[in-house]
Amino acid sequence: MNEFDVVGVGLNATDTLLRVPHFPAYGGKVPFHGEQYSVGGQVASAIVTCAKLGLRSKYIGTVGDDERGRLQLDSLRASGVNIDHVQQRTGCPNQSAYIIIDEATGERTVFWSRPDCLTLAPEEITEEQITCARLLHIDGHDTPAVERAARIAREHGIPVTVDVDTLYAGFDKVLSHVDYLVASSEFPARWTGLEDPFLALQTIQERHGVRVAAMTLGAHGALALEDGRFVYSPAFVVNCVDTTGAGDVFHGAFCYAVLQQMPMAEALGFSNAMAALNCTAVGARGAVGADGIATLDEARNLLARGERRTQTDIARRANRT
Repeated sequence: MNEFDVVGVGLNATDTLLRVPHFPAYGGKVPFHGEQYSVGGQVASAIVTCAKLGLRSKYIGTVGDDERGRLQLDSLRASGVNIDHVQQRTGCPNQSAYIIIDEATGERTVFWSRPDCLTLAPEEITEEQITCARLLHIDGHDTPAVERAARIAREHGIPVTVDVDTLYAGFDKVLSHVDYLVASSEFPARWTGLEDPFLALQTIQERHGVRVAAMTLGAHGALALEDGRFVYSPAFVVNCVDTTGAGDVFHGAFCYAVLQQMPMAEALGFSNAMAALNCTAVGARGAVGADGIATLDEARNLLARGERRTQTDIARRANRT
């Protein structure tokens, strides 16, 4: 029996959030209404989401030895995530971000920094770190390291999910070991050169052999290609306060859905619900010391009663496929 349900290899970050009444024009200025620390990061937040949903969860990555790194470690530990293979790098600051939240829309603008001393090397990934789990979740940043992790998982029949929003050199080697690609709305077009999302996802699936090629669409939901059929799931209408971390929570919920063997439409709907609920509070995982990720029951309630955005071009096209 596997010791963990899910193991994640990838980024974490500690954010400084600034809330402004509206984002200023270039060269302009506005007062900010609040400032707070919030822990986040693509894979770290997804793994915390898995733990919140009741999965035995493990995170592998690096943190700095500064205050931001300590906040991240404390948050992961408090969330019940195993951090036995998190490396704290001496004399190295943690990945950080300054996130400007437009209170009028809930949308955010991110300025981030990750020093090279946080790089995770492929030789630091061992077979035992990956084979202890039923599923592996990765991003693309330290590409050689996540490629090694994904290759180990593939060799042992462990499904691999990936969250990617940026073009990385050598990422094609990662994709050859991925089962579930859930990319940002921009990635498929950038990767393939095809603006049409349907053609882009189809091309990625055919070129790299991923079982599911999918993309998140922000306020418009999510689209996936599985078994030659497109599945579209609309987003939920909520009082959006801050979109920071919504995609990361979506990925954590999707990992849960895969392990629960949900049909694709149900998996996307559940993941959309968890992401939508995350938009109703400030911060990727809430303020430091708070718990901003929704529970399983809260997601089920939104699925049962929530209003969804269904009148989109993508929805109409997906329904015809």
